[in-house]
Amino acid sequence: MTTMTDLELTISRTIKAPREKVFDAWLSPAMLSRFMRPPSTTGAARVENNPVKGGRFSIVMVTPEKEIPHAGTYLAIDPHSHLSFTWESPHSLDDSVVTVDFAEAGSGATEITLRQVKFRSEQSRDGHVEGWTTILDALDQAIA
Repeated sequence: MTTMTDLELTISRTIKAPREKVFDAWLSPAMLSRFMRPPSTTGAARVENNPVKGGRFSIVMVTPEKEIPHAGTYLAIDPHSHLSFTWESPHSLDDSVVTVDFAEAGSGATEITLRQVKFRSEQSRDGHVEGWTTILDALDQAIA
């Protein structure tokens, strides 16, 4: 039997932009507000962050029906290669952690590998797969 703490997801995506630009987008409130959004929503999120190790961030995703608050603490920021942060949302466990790795993928392209661990249920994990896939799609569009 799998427990909630065993559940995890991994999503990879290649984005046609230099690694520095893709990495920096994850720390820029202006960029985060453009790509941090739930599926089927186009509204900008409200973002505040202090992008240093131990710093906090707040991302309020906005849908026509409601606002969905997300927050967390930066655990590691290794410029242009690795980010990790806690992920606090109504749909994940408080000690859920997201790691994002950035690798060169040929000329002017970046491969992102996003991993999140610890979910309330398999259904919650599957919802996050959809959510992060939407976010990476939106990042691709925002950066293009």
